[in-house]
Amino acid sequence: MPDENRDTPARHNLQEPRATETHVGPDHQLPPPKRSTGVRIIVWIVILVLFGLLFWWIMTHKQGPANTGGGGRRAAMGGTVNLNISTAKTGNIGVYLDAIGTVTPTYTTTLVSQVTGIISQVLYREGQMVHRGQQLIQIDPRPFAANVLTAQGNLDRDTNLLAQAEMDLKRYQDAWARNAIPKQTLDDQEKLVLQDQGTVKSDQGTLDFDKVQLGFTNIISPITGRVGLRLVDPGNLATASSTTALAVVTQLQPITVVFTIPEDNVAALEKRLRQDRSLEVDAYDRSETTKLAVGKLEAPDNQIDTTTGTLKLRANYPNTDNALFPNLFVNARLLLNTLQNVVLIPSSAVQHNGDAVYVFLIQNGVAHIHNIKPGVTEANMTQIISGLNDGDVVADSSFEKLQDGSKITVSKTLLLPSNNESDAP
Repeated sequence: MPDENRDTPARHNLQEPRATETHVGPDHQLPPPKRSTGVRIIVWIVILVLFGLLFWWIMTHKQGPANTGGGGRRAAMGGTVNLNISTAKTGNIGVYLDAIGTVTPTYTTTLVSQVTGIISQVLYREGQMVHRGQQLIQIDPRPFAANVLTAQGNLDRDTNLLAQAEMDLKRYQDAWARNAIPKQTLDDQEKLVLQDQGTVKSDQGTLDFDKVQLGFTNIISPITGRVGLRLVDPGNLATASSTTALAVVTQLQPITVVFTIPEDNVAALEKRLRQDRSLEVDAYDRSETTKLAVGKLEAPDNQIDTTTGTLKLRANYPNTDNALFPNLFVNARLLLNTLQNVVLIPSSAVQHNGDAVYVFLIQNGVAHIHNIKPGVTEANMTQIISGLNDGDVVADSSFEKLQDGSKITVSKTLLLPSNNESDAP
């Protein structure tokens, strides 16, 4: 027993031997557990399906008019569409060249003084219509009238001196015939007559000049037109050869419009002018809604402006109602040609989808998308080069509801387009 007690502390001091730990290197470590291959395949299939649906949706919304109407995507599927119709007809349509023009008076006269004097009267009202030869301004004529009187007196004196010399020459000629005077006396008298004749001509020229100067004191209108605002007042000094205007007169009837066309259209214009020099030019207001006047092409310019690549043209207008005002901006429309016997439909019936142009052709109460080739458009009418014939019926409203193959009913009242209707999808 004692031996067992002594052994007990010693037994507690003894440590249990540990198992030897073995170090495992990276090359001998087990790989992480792999994900399921089936889950990964399912994820990729879902992604591909989503991409396929997105691609199908995009292509469906971009396909041409041969498959769907311009506004059919926005309309409810199926049902009968109530709409207005138009019938293609054969008619004439004009080919126009459109340009911006400026109303330009045929004549604009700026009156300046040719003599120096005091303005005594202003004989016109501002904005008055004046006639050719009508007096507008009076410059004090008294100094110029005095010059005329002096010149007239000099002319009368020298004319009488010439007459006296001519009488003496006649006497000398008779005396020379009787050998009563020497030849030198006759020759001297002949030269004296010639001198007096020169003096008379000089006096006559001075008199004519003074009369012209006297006439310059009456400022008259050289044209018929409208005078502008008053530029001078009585008592002002008018100076000879001054650039200061006394009055400005513009001719209103007739009047012209100057406009330009691109150089690309010059060849067609020249060809048309060789056939007919009388081409019609319409003048519209700024908004192109009101026709102001109808005129004729007067002449083209003789060269193209290299800075703008355009050619100037001038059209003439009677302007009997004074609708065209000088320097007014207008829209000029030159009728270059008239197409005869072509198929026409309202422009509102023509639909666009990208580069494709089509109409909804009505046949047996069903609307069919029908591609066309349009031409000239004028006055809300469009020429159809190909795709329609005279008498074909097309839809002219409710495009936001129409699809290819939609059944339709014709409305007896005019249908207005909806707020979200668009000519092009």
